[in-house]
Amino acid sequence: MSRSSPGVARVAAILNFIADHPGQAFALTDLVRALKLSRATCHALLTGLVDVGYLYRTTDKTYVLGPALAAIGRTAADHFSPLQVAQPEMRSLADEFDVVCGAYFLEGDIIHLRERAASLSHIGYPVPLGTRMPLRWIQAITFFARSPREADAWIARADPPLDDENTAQFRAGLEFARSNGFTALVRRPGADEAGIRSGTEDPPVVPVVTIEPGRTYPLMAVMAPIYDARNRVMMALVMAGFHGAMDGDAVNHAGQRLAAACERISGFLSGRGEAD
Repeated sequence: MSRSSPGVARVAAILNFIADHPGQAFALTDLVRALKLSRATCHALLTGLVDVGYLYRTTDKTYVLGPALAAIGRTAADHFSPLQVAQPEMRSLADEFDVVCGAYFLEGDIIHLRERAASLSHIGYPVPLGTRMPLRWIQAITFFARSPREADAWIARADPPLDDENTAQFRAGLEFARSNGFTALVRRPGADEAGIRSGTEDPPVVPVVTIEPGRTYPLMAVMAPIYDARNRVMMALVMAGFHGAMDGDAVNHAGQRLAAACERISGFLSGRGEAD
């Protein structure tokens, strides 16, 4: 990942520090001490930020966030969508694996397909953009992997209720997702090849709970979560439409590639880094 210039990093440190302490104003000496900057450097940066309206210097010579920065924040809040960050990653994944990559948002106990990137061979994929479907246990694994309490609460209200076998598979899938960062779904023995259909019928897939390099898997889909700044799942990316069976190494590669993309997006959304 490319590094920013020291000047940009110092400007960001000043703005982030003041933004992290809403309702407070800081004098030059406060910022010098907190950010370990020289007095001359800090004063020059503060003066420049005041000149462009990103900071405001009060009558008692302290600094607060300025009107220009507030206007930028309002614009970002009104128009920014996490899908803007996810779309390039989704396109790359779809082309690399010749699949459909969809972005699903959880709305109550409904999942909503809000964006999709399809490879050339998957134009006209049968699940339309905008589709809403009940959250089922195979998808709930990804949304609740890091939250055992929410997973237990969802099991208690699942409709239809999970039987003992599906509950055991659900819990094993949660453990796999926590350890690996993704969920791999394979065709259930005896199921047809129609894929993961909408509706409430028992899905024709089951989660993989171990991946063996020499074993062949009828891979149907791979899912991974994207987290927001509060470490809650904002959405999940799903790659579906794999062609034929894949060995364990190939399944693991697809899952890790998806998980890495979701981690980059999560890092950007939470302010930890770039989504490149």
